[in-house]
Amino acid sequence: MFRRNGSTCVATFAVDEVRVLRKVAGEVVGLLTDGMDHTDPVVSRLFPDIYPDRPDDSEEFRLYTEGELKTGKIDQAGAILAALPDEGEGEVRLDGEAAEAWLRAINDARLAMGTRLDIQADTDLGAELDDAVLHDPGSSRVFQLSVYAYLGYLQESLLNALPEIE
Repeated sequence: MFRRNGSTCVATFAVDEVRVLRKVAGEVVGLLTDGMDHTDPVVSRLFPDIYPDRPDDSEEFRLYTEGELKTGKIDQAGAILAALPDEGEGEVRLDGEAAEAWLRAINDARLAMGTRLDIQADTDLGAELDDAVLHDPGSSRVFQLSVYAYLGYLQESLLNALPEIE
C-alpha cells in the first residue's frame, strides 16, 4: 500500500479502493455538516465530553472548541478527497502534512465505523468478520467490517511510510 519515496508517502489505489475511500471520507464530512446531533454515539465518540462528570463544564468547553475541531475534521477528510483521483485508479502522493491529515481522517472514519459496528478494544476483528460471513456473506455488515479492516491496514501502511522526524 503506502511506501516512502524520499520525503513523500506514495500509494496506488485501484478503482474500488478510490470509491470506498471517497465514500468513507464523504460520509465523515456529511456527518459533521448535516447538523451534528450530540446524542448520536458516533458524534459523541468523535467529540467526547471533556468533563464526563460535569456536563455544564463540558458544554461550555465545547462551545469554545467544537467549531475549530469540526472544521479540522472536515478539512482532514477533505484532504483525502482532494488527493484521490476523481474516478478510476490512480497514484496518491502525500507530503508529511497531507499524510498526517490522512491519518487523522482515517482515524475519525474508523472511530465512526467502529462505534456503528460496536467494535470494542477487545473485539477480534477476524472472528467478527468470519461470524458475519457465516451468517450472511452478502450482508452490509460483512462489507462494513471489511472496510473497517481495510482502513486499519491503510492507516498502518501510512504510519510505516512516514518519513522519520529528526
